Amino acid sequence: MQPFQLPEFYTPYPARLNPNLERARVHTRAWAREMDMVDVPQHGTVIWTEEDLESHDYALLCAYTHPDCDGEVLDLITDWYVWVFYFDDHFVELYKRNPDIGGAQAYLDRLPLFMPVNGAITATPENPVEKGLADLWRRTVPTHSLDWRERFAANTKHLLDESMWELHNISARRLSNPIEYVEMRRKVGGAPWSANLVEHAVGLEVPARIALSRPIGVLRDTFSDAVHLRNDLFSYEREVLDEGELSNGVLVFEKFLDLPTQQAAEAVNDLLTSRLHQFEHTALTEVPILLDEHAIDPIGRAAVLGYVKGLQDWQAGGHEWHLRSSRYMNKAPKPQLGILGSYAKTMPQRLRQFSSTPKTVEPYTLPDFDVPFTLTLSPHLDQVREEIVVWGREMGIHSEGIWDEAKHRGFDLALCSSGLDPDATPAELFLSACWLTWGTYADDVYPWVFGRLRDLAGLKLQTARLKQCMPLDMVPTLVPVNATERSLADLWQKTAGPMSPEFRTTFRQTVDDMVDAWVWEVVNIQQNRIPDPIDYLEMRRSTFGSELTTSLSRFSHSTTVPPEIWGTRVIQTMERSAMDYACLMNDVFSYLKEIQYEGEVHNMVRVIENFLGVSQSRAFEVTYALMDARLGQFIASVETHLPQMFEDFSLDSATRASLTRYADELKDWIVAILNWHEETSRYGEDEIRTPVSVGAFHQGPSGIGTSAAKLFSR
Repeated sequence: MQPFQLPEFYTPYPARLNPNLERARVHTRAWAREMDMVDVPQHGTVIWTEEDLESHDYALLCAYTHPDCDGEVLDLITDWYVWVFYFDDHFVELYKRNPDIGGAQAYLDRLPLFMPVNGAITATPENPVEKGLADLWRRTVPTHSLDWRERFAANTKHLLDESMWELHNISARRLSNPIEYVEMRRKVGGAPWSANLVEHAVGLEVPARIALSRPIGVLRDTFSDAVHLRNDLFSYEREVLDEGELSNGVLVFEKFLDLPTQQAAEAVNDLLTSRLHQFEHTALTEVPILLDEHAIDPIGRAAVLGYVKGLQDWQAGGHEWHLRSSRYMNKAPKPQLGILGSYAKTMPQRLRQFSSTPKTVEPYTLPDFDVPFTLTLSPHLDQVREEIVVWGREMGIHSEGIWDEAKHRGFDLALCSSGLDPDATPAELFLSACWLTWGTYADDVYPWVFGRLRDLAGLKLQTARLKQCMPLDMVPTLVPVNATERSLADLWQKTAGPMSPEFRTTFRQTVDDMVDAWVWEVVNIQQNRIPDPIDYLEMRRSTFGSELTTSLSRFSHSTTVPPEIWGTRVIQTMERSAMDYACLMNDVFSYLKEIQYEGEVHNMVRVIENFLGVSQSRAFEVTYALMDARLGQFIASVETHLPQMFEDFSLDSATRASLTRYADELKDWIVAILNWHEETSRYGEDEIRTPVSVGAFHQGPSGIGTSAAKLFSR
């Protein structure tokens, strides 16, 4: 008996079958045997029999997911999928069933030898996985640009390497939290890797200059999430009940939200639907603007449109294959809705996402947050408190109607800086407090001026001008005309000057990302759109300024820490778990201010209320649980995984000391932000009941709305 009944899936795209299916079946049977994948024991274990290969029918998967490519391309893509599924089963049988962490790591360390971005393969394959990868790499990469090869190699490496994350979880019997799960599943699940092969099937590459942009990234990530969540629903029985797998979204929801299995499956399906809705929203609203802003030529536009259509084909075909393959639980599914039925059935969920209304917040009491780090404050705090008020006055922050001097003093951003960096010199502490002042002020300006007053033209112009305030050559070319520009231009000259050109470029990108994230918030406000939990949390790291802060911290350690170390799973987990804890902390403190008094949609408690359809109190419970999970993950990263990484990478004493200091700085960051939230006037009822007047920002001829010409006139 199945553990749950498959839900009604959102299937908005028709599944079509490539006419070259039989050719691919014949070809891939022969190829798999040639690569020793069929009936050839590995360390005494037969991974696949001929019956296994036939019943899984990977040619059918590829014929459904790539319905328009020619026979030769379909053969190659089918071979890639045979290889990736064989790798997955090979890894399970040899290293997961009886966890062998050392053997698994040695096995994975060899695989990059068979996918060089440049040059020929020189290593000799020692098993079917290596043999198959070498053959596929030689047949695929010669037709592609360096940009595509680098992206494909990185995604393939993620897919292989993050199998260790799953293995460590199985070995420790550890179930990941929902945030960690979605983040890691994108890497280990392979859908970003599949997205690269969509470009190969289309025969055109997404232009390099937009390949890493937010809209293209959202298309890739929402595609990936939907593919993985669908696979989790179909594979729950095989993975969880047969293999003892812990990397399954249904199981994560079941345990974390304390739901019966059927309800957990329905919740996963709701998230799957939400990710597909996000895909469609991005394709229709953000991608056309991206193409215009970057003046993409007709060939590039055709590549992007082909990519979007290819990802849609993959969703439709992948679903159809899951319904047919013997690999999955697919007996007696609910009758599927079809295209029109899908739109009709999921329309309430879609409309609910665009139907935010201000609500009266029920009384709630915040708990005592158990943060096991010691707060230390700088002895220069009182001095800097006065200095940043003077700076705010000089920059014009107190004279535009958003803040006055009393607000600035009450917010006490110097207190936050004092805890973030208690060892800072007076000059360093002042600069830190100025950045917090600018970020907080601009974060208020964007929704109040451009969101409430519906000024899209002004929003675009202001965003472009802010980016011009940060010249990489440090030569100012723009005359600031308001406090947001004036203060950013001042901070840029003070902060970026000492940086190397490479690090200055990286730092500039974090500020750009934060400003672009504010634009995302404003557009959501204008559309009355509540984001889904994944979209919200990933953007929240930028809107909160977390990435800017960690970028500055990294800069202070850049001379002792090799660049590649910053990209490791341990460091990224350590950073992101700290970021998420602080972002969610802000959400619970600011809930009354944002939801009742500002009509905001960007708050995790509100997002969870809307997505899960639960009460305010239950949404707070889930948010607190997420906070606890991320704090626990941060502590484990620092206390367990960081020392292990020191050994794994044989890091020298200077690098170890620098990374240990960086971890301590993240502890300071967490406890300082908590202390600031408890002490600032920003979230007190006296403050939030005081209405904001946008003063000089809305002195247009009609008295309402913002005139871009007026805003930026000197």
